[in-house]
Amino acid sequence: MSHLLPPPEVLVHVVDVHCHPTDAPSITESTIESLPCTLCAMATQEGDQSKVATLARTHPDRIVPAFGYHPWWAHRISLNAPSGTTPDHTAHYRALFLPDSSPPPSASSRPPLPSAAHAPTAHIPRGHPCGHPRALERFPSAMLGEVGIDRAARIPFKDGDASSEEGNRARALSPFSTPFAHQLAVLEAQLALAVEMRRNVSLHSVKAPAQTLALFDRMAATHGTAWVAISIDVHSCTLSPEVWRDIEKRCPNAFLSFSTAINGRSPNHLALIPRTWDMVRIVAETRGWPIEDTWDNLPPSDEAQWGVVRRLEMNWCAFVKGGHATTAKKFTARERRRRDYSLDLIESDMEDEGESYVSI
Repeated sequence: MSHLLPPPEVLVHVVDVHCHPTDAPSITESTIESLPCTLCAMATQEGDQSKVATLARTHPDRIVPAFGYHPWWAHRISLNAPSGTTPDHTAHYRALFLPDSSPPPSASSRPPLPSAAHAPTAHIPRGHPCGHPRALERFPSAMLGEVGIDRAARIPFKDGDASSEEGNRARALSPFSTPFAHQLAVLEAQLALAVEMRRNVSLHSVKAPAQTLALFDRMAATHGTAWVAISIDVHSCTLSPEVWRDIEKRCPNAFLSFSTAINGRSPNHLALIPRTWDMVRIVAETRGWPIEDTWDNLPPSDEAQWGVVRRLEMNWCAFVKGGHATTAKKFTARERRRRDYSLDLIESDMEDEGESYVSI
């Protein structure tokens, strides 16, 4: 794929909707100031919430911040500790990963757990350790992200260096996976916060197509018009085209974004721009849209003549604006069967994992 970039007057209209710049070992002022486009910077765990906030505060014209807990780190959140207390590490990890008859995990094999507050599935309190309620209040344009569900991820024995793809691959993985019901409870608490504060969401979904579709149906049933008032970007997901078509039909607030790599985990941020532009070119080639080599602030009256950058910019504006129109939808018999099957899968998962303390 060619890395030939368009002129700055075109590139300034491009938005990288999902990257992780704070995973790099260092971020220089000159690097950020040299960026020709806007970046949506994702937080994923307790340690990088403040880094994303600092980046957004320093470069408000370049960075759209997102605050949240990624499913890879959901095991660090306790759901059953009383508010204001520090949960017992051994009891917490035993409840998540081990049957009653097994010995407790050793200190070398259990990941660290931050001091946690009670996080009921309906609401994340203001003092939640990941800090995104306060961060969202401080940044009115901030998103919730990166949050989601991942049925393929395993817990690393040690956190290691996540500043590069090589560092991520080098981390040894334990046999433990965060139970899906726990991931879902953490996610739904964060989504409830997004609805409450009317913030858009960057959602991670891996190997959970039926569960993602059922989640969206449940959020719509629970929150009604407040749910479709916010936008959901399903990023680099493993959904099939058929599942995505179902989501498009039933979820007017759902958007889809892709990546050519793990976008932000590179120490050279300027190298990310060609990757982002490569993705724009792929979209243009797939959809048969022209690629702009100049920019006219007055768009052609005929939308068929719009180029890929203008179309994506308009899509981004619709995502940011939210407030998506919806009409009551009557499900066909086939869609009802598919929805019921999705719910059965989730209930089966929860029974298998023994997450009796989670109320969905």
